[in-house]
Amino acid sequence: MGSVGLNPSAAMQVSLLLCFLTAAFANNFLNDFSITWGQDNCNIEQGGGLLSLSLDKSSGSAFQSNNQYVYAKIDMQIKLVPGNSAGTVTAYYMRSEGLTWDEIDFEFLGNLSGDPYIIHTNIFCQGQGNREMQFYPWFDPTADFHTYTILWNPLHIVFYVDGIPIREFKNLESIGIPFPTYQPMKIYSSLWNADNWATRGGLVKTNWAEAPFTASYKNFDDSNACVSYWGTSTSCNSGSTQSNPSNNDWYWQTLDDGEQGQMEWVQENYMIYNYCKDEKRFPQGYPAECYV
Repeated sequence: MGSVGLNPSAAMQVSLLLCFLTAAFANNFLNDFSITWGQDNCNIEQGGGLLSLSLDKSSGSAFQSNNQYVYAKIDMQIKLVPGNSAGTVTAYYMRSEGLTWDEIDFEFLGNLSGDPYIIHTNIFCQGQGNREMQFYPWFDPTADFHTYTILWNPLHIVFYVDGIPIREFKNLESIGIPFPTYQPMKIYSSLWNADNWATRGGLVKTNWAEAPFTASYKNFDDSNACVSYWGTSTSCNSGSTQSNPSNNDWYWQTLDDGEQGQMEWVQENYMIYNYCKDEKRFPQGYPAECYV
């Protein structure tokens, strides 16, 4: 029996339809995010594929996701403010609402030209933070885009840079240590002036002659995520196949031996602050998770 094919016209129509469907369901800053402040300093280009935030003396800028999540693996490619970025902070994080909020932070602290950025991480559980770890990047984060990933699943929170884990915070609720488990979080990012503390404790101020300062974003990916609709209902427990935990390894993803080795390499060579080793800050003893 001969094969049944499409004529060129029909094939073209199918191809166009597939392209349309791909575009319709691909992540897009125009569809997936809203500008929250500094509208004049936020620019979306390439049909929603590229977003930039800018900071000048009048204002910074920020955006947030339209979706909220309970457990997710979120990728964002970011190119940070180049040159003399001292005093500026580019924040990329997940956060819930309310007085006892949960939060998972990447913050990128600018510096003088030639000095390294600082990758600042923190975790808030039920409104309590003070879990800072800081790193120098092993690359120039202003020369090109790099992928910053937040993995939040029932087992742990992991911060990744270009697929390399730099920090893990385990779920230790079984021994009384709070962990984000039920409060939906949105994704946020902002570029703002923090020269009262960000660079050398506020000793180096923002040089406004260098403004505007600009950070760029692309290739946002939330395909591995449980989108929260209301209350405790999410796409992972409503029968959705796109993000059903039984169909996605990320939901129960752990660090294998190779990733543990990568994280140890980063922490041995590029970590510059660890709250679990700050005796002056915690003279009565470190937080409980530091001993596990």
